[in-house]
Amino acid sequence: MTLSLDRALSIADLRELARRTLPRFVFEFIDGGAEDEITLAANRAAFERVALVPRVLNDVSAPDLSTSILGIRSNAPLLIAPMGSCTLARPGADLSIAKAAAARGIPYVQSTMSTTALETIARNVDGRLWFQLYTLKDREFMRKLIERVRGADFEALVVTVDLAVGGKRERDLRNGIAIPLKLRTSHVVDALCHPGWTMRYARNGSPQFENVRDLDPGEGAGLTIAHKVGTMLDAAFSFDDLARLRDQWGKRIVVKGVQHPADAARLASLGIDALWISNHGGRQLDGAQASLESLHAVRRALGSGVELIIDSGVRRGVDIVKAVALGAQIAAIGRPALFGAAVGGDEGALRAVDILLDEAKRAMVLCGTPTVDAIRAGDVIASSRPIAFET
Repeated sequence: MTLSLDRALSIADLRELARRTLPRFVFEFIDGGAEDEITLAANRAAFERVALVPRVLNDVSAPDLSTSILGIRSNAPLLIAPMGSCTLARPGADLSIAKAAAARGIPYVQSTMSTTALETIARNVDGRLWFQLYTLKDREFMRKLIERVRGADFEALVVTVDLAVGGKRERDLRNGIAIPLKLRTSHVVDALCHPGWTMRYARNGSPQFENVRDLDPGEGAGLTIAHKVGTMLDAAFSFDDLARLRDQWGKRIVVKGVQHPADAARLASLGIDALWISNHGGRQLDGAQASLESLHAVRRALGSGVELIIDSGVRRGVDIVKAVALGAQIAAIGRPALFGAAVGGDEGALRAVDILLDEAKRAMVLCGTPTVDAIRAGDVIASSRPIAFET
């Protein structure tokens, strides 16, 4: 049976459409994780182990998904996580995803390694824009990049701190996936079996890392994407460096890639506006704790005074409800939005967001929680099976 975009009922449906639409080497770049992909699987398993205990006889006739993040109202406890190399899947994918976020009133976070320039996003998207910053070895380039972000009037800076070296993504190594893309014979054969992708690629050419075009990649030239990014990163970046960067930026700042409660506590003491609990979607350290488990541990350690964001493994709207019930202010998605954009551009990206928002609203109603604050009150969460939430 052929599945069309308008009949895609779930993120799993969109993933299957993307698998059929994209050459295997592109799909596996999006879908895969590091090494044995243990953490990739653990992220989903953690959500699946959590059970909700609904409340009844509450008025849920007008469910309201709205909440706040960084002191500003958001239409839902959802945002788009930063993703690099999106236009490898489809030209304009970054813009499609950013526009979908703006259309539904949720924040969009652009990656340092985006294949669309940050100024292009700012000119074309009327919504809440955050910028994700990698800690680069070239401090002067990083300073100039921050000034570009400020000049484009991005609302917040999201500093990623869990990537001192690129992860070993073996699917990418086997497939020879790189930016710029260097086509192998196997790539050409695979691409010819996916004519839609091939025609778009031929018209638009190989994507580039637009925000770091002027950064000398050094030994990273020709390596896989993960390894190339790794050559640019500053493995010596410290808490003191972060404090200086916070002062340089001077606006809202989020730190992404936090899992240990002690790190979370130290970051909170630095006045960081929000902490982003993440294991990078299982794409870096294989064997890392599932993000949902880290969220629970960090929330218990810090209490309710610090805003927490979580990503890695969100594939259903009910996962958003579970994340909020376990202490997240907001949940983030990456792959689901890109699956949608890959198969349907603007329409596909919006479809992915709408599927999750519809499912989240249904889950709220069925849990007897008319608002996000009601979920946060903690009355509906439970576990029907043991969960390794200890640290």
